[in-house]
This record gives sequence, structure tokens and C-alpha cells, in this order.
Amino acid sequence: MEKYKIVLQQLNFPKFPFRFKNSENKISIFDIVRKKFVVLQPEEWVRQHCVHYLINVKNYPKSLINVEKELKINTLSKRYDIVVFNSNGGIHIIVECKAPKVNINQATFDQVAQYNLALNANYLMVTNGLNHYYCQMDFENERYNFLKDIPSYSE
Repeated sequence: MEKYKIVLQQLNFPKFPFRFKNSENKISIFDIVRKKFVVLQPEEWVRQHCVHYLINVKNYPKSLINVEKELKINTLSKRYDIVVFNSNGGIHIIVECKAPKVNINQATFDQVAQYNLALNANYLMVTNGLNHYYCQMDFENERYNFLKDIPSYSE
């Protein structure tokens, strides 16, 4: 890493050991879920921190985490950032990642809530790496309740 200097914004996550590579003047970061290097963009920097947070801090098994997959909502194709499954195959958490310069507002929550109409996750997390918001779904009353954090993994 000493060959070239990467200046990356400090995020509001613990420090994690990332792997980088430089090819064709593009910096890439290794995604431990997708098992490949991906071009490092601001949103990807946030997504990789969040993946490591879920695995290393919240103890979710890597095998239950899915990153950047397509999702159909009515006739629209959307992509979710991170989904954490529960052990019976249902969706436990949806995570929406934004670049650090993107302010998180009601529209951001509306986006993840719309994804959740198709996915039915119990928890939602929205982050720009600096600010993190966590919600638990209340399907009965069709709303979400804000939490201080998402729960840690338990079987």
C-alpha cells in the first residue's frame, strides 16, 4: 500500500483491515462477500465498512450477507446494497448505503421502505458512513420505529 497513497474519508465506523489494489489508475477494494475487487467509489467505501461492521462487530456470518443484487419492484429493477438473511432464508436486515456527501433524508428512507415492500425485512439500516439510522419494522401498523442500533446476530 506504500506505493501509492489513498486518501479516504474517515467514516463513523471502527477501523477495519481492507485490501486494496491499483490497476489502470483505479483503486479497488476487496469485497469479502462478493470475493472480488471492486472499484472504490465513495458509496463502495461506505458499503465495505458496513459489511465489515455486520461481520466483525455484529457477528453476522458472512454466508448470510448478500451485496448488490437486483430486485424487482413491480416492473422496476432496483439494486439493494446489503441484505442480511436469517437462518431460515427470510430477510433480516436491508442496508442502504449512500456516499458520505449524500444527506440522509425522508426520500432515503422512502427508498429503503419501498425495497422492503418486496423484501419484508425486520430491520432497516440507512447510512452514509457518517450518520447511521436503524429501524425495526412494525408491519401491523405499517410503520417503522427508530432504534439506537441493529441487533447483533443470534441463531
